[in-house]
Amino acid sequence: MTPRLSTVILPVRRWSEGGRDEWTRAEELGFHAAYTYDHLSWRSFRDGPWFGALPTLTAAATATARLRLGTLVTSPNFRHPVTLAKELISLDDISAGRVTLGIGAGGTGFDATALGQAAWSARERADRFTEFVPLLDRLLTEDEVTHEGSFYSAHEARNIPGCVQRPRLPIAVAATGPRGVRLAARYGQAWVTTGDPKTFDAGPEESLAAVAGQVSRLRSACAEVGRDPEELGKVLLTGFTPERATFLDSLDAFVDFAGRHASLGFTEIVVHAPIPDSPFAADPAVFERIATEAPAQLA
Repeated sequence: MTPRLSTVILPVRRWSEGGRDEWTRAEELGFHAAYTYDHLSWRSFRDGPWFGALPTLTAAATATARLRLGTLVTSPNFRHPVTLAKELISLDDISAGRVTLGIGAGGTGFDATALGQAAWSARERADRFTEFVPLLDRLLTEDEVTHEGSFYSAHEARNIPGCVQRPRLPIAVAATGPRGVRLAARYGQAWVTTGDPKTFDAGPEESLAAVAGQVSRLRSACAEVGRDPEELGKVLLTGFTPERATFLDSLDAFVDFAGRHASLGFTEIVVHAPIPDSPFAADPAVFERIATEAPAQLA
């Protein structure tokens, strides 16, 4: 299967100063989807502009017509399933059913303590994620939900009329740990990985082998719940593997990189839109060639 090509646009530009243009250009270039990170601030961008994901996606929905839109990813770090579901249903309506929710367990970055709490341990993040996703699934599919959980509760939470997409908008679960992968197998329409962080500074072949292991574990998790793994999309968010400094150097370099991962069953490859003077400072001309020419070469 030829993987779809998508992009992720970091929310670092004012809408009136190039922000809107990035989303409309992504549609013009033919990308399948354009995503954004759902953070309050992130890494080296912390001391500069950074706008909210869901308002940005709402604006993008009104500026585009075909492009799928979504988070890649949001997390429980500063979200609650009840309020998130309401906002997602509204966004799905405004976009006429073009929203995909990418969601992960969250990390220990700036978001983890922005609300004044201590950062959660890896175990607590996994515990919360295991409760968050099933409750969100219910909130996006049922008109009224009451739930009393260890971390998240809902009391007669109403979400009428529900999503435009039925039975709900698709969820892409970012996970590499066993509990997260099981959530992807049970609730996801797609699974997301950035590769194996243990091979961040290793060689490309070692990284590819590690990712193949992740795909194998996903297949096993699908088997446990009686699900065909081929019906689950497999999404690679690029920029975090050993090739991160070179795979966008040329069209050929990207096609080679994407083709090796497509052979593992990936159905969608996501590249960051260029940002000057940042880790995502790709040549805009090469980026546009990749968007317009790589799909045919990967077919």
